[in-house]
Amino acid sequence: MTFHYSSETAPIFIAGLDRSGKTTLAGFLASHSHIAIPSVGSNMWTYFYGQYGDLSHPDNFERCLDAMLHYKHVVFVKPDPDHIRSEFWHGEPSYARLFALFLESFCERQGKIRWGDQTTLNERYAEQILTAYPGSKMIQMVRDPRDRYEASLAMWPNGKGKVGGATARWRYSIDLADRNLKRFPDRYMIVRFETLIYEPENTVTKVCEFLGEIYEPAMLEMNGSPTQRAKLVNGVDGDSKENLLSANYIGQYRSKVPKVDIAFMQKYLRQDLTAYGYQIDPIKLKTAERARFISVDWPLNLVRMFSWRTVENLQHNYPAWIGRKPGSRMIIKSTK
Repeated sequence: MTFHYSSETAPIFIAGLDRSGKTTLAGFLASHSHIAIPSVGSNMWTYFYGQYGDLSHPDNFERCLDAMLHYKHVVFVKPDPDHIRSEFWHGEPSYARLFALFLESFCERQGKIRWGDQTTLNERYAEQILTAYPGSKMIQMVRDPRDRYEASLAMWPNGKGKVGGATARWRYSIDLADRNLKRFPDRYMIVRFETLIYEPENTVTKVCEFLGEIYEPAMLEMNGSPTQRAKLVNGVDGDSKENLLSANYIGQYRSKVPKVDIAFMQKYLRQDLTAYGYQIDPIKLKTAERARFISVDWPLNLVRMFSWRTVENLQHNYPAWIGRKPGSRMIIKSTK
């Protein structure tokens, strides 16, 4: 690779599942005087990595660039296509270099020296990312899977996979967290969502130490990410405005997620839940509920769990054939 980052400018990656606090952490870090992180996940590695063949071939590069320039989250960073085309051929023609050009330009426009990126399940690509960008670091957000599932249902009530898919996603993410931390102990950090909520200043200070940055108290005001700040302010109760974060959403699954779904998650995630400090709730099902759980819910969600993992493995290992694609609503149609 041709990247030449110093310890002060090496990029920062925030990973983890959706609804796990990535955007909130990114908002705090983007409020640091050195760090620029877009307030939306770029999803570059998810939707474009490896899907267009060898980028040293101009046709492949142009196809990839064109696809990226029609994706809303990439357009959000206001790329200059001519600049990207010019700069790309002055270095190694790789996906990592192409993605960096978008975020480096964003960083420069922000008047900062260190760029970052937050993307759901970027932990999939930790080895490729941390190898491609010398000195870069990755922070993975982890949240109680039962609360994460409740938050996901609130946003996508008709989402596919239901609790089976949610269980598979969380276990997959945690397995990657454990593996990546062992592989890159000095460059990988795991942060619990709940710890960030209850101890924001202490947690952000530790994250800054991990990144080699000096903690700045103004980070907690999140003025570097006004959109996320506004969302958090609207979700905080009246007398707690001095703290943007609310603990009201912790443990909310107990009143909003069906007991059979909680039982399923705890059955398959018990060991990991305990390892990450999450309490196992006693679940008492009525006779009819237990009968339905054993005969219908359990086998159906088991199929969903294994189906999600099977599709994930295929998409991850064969991106050029069946790679992940953004939804149609996220594509900007050509105006030509």
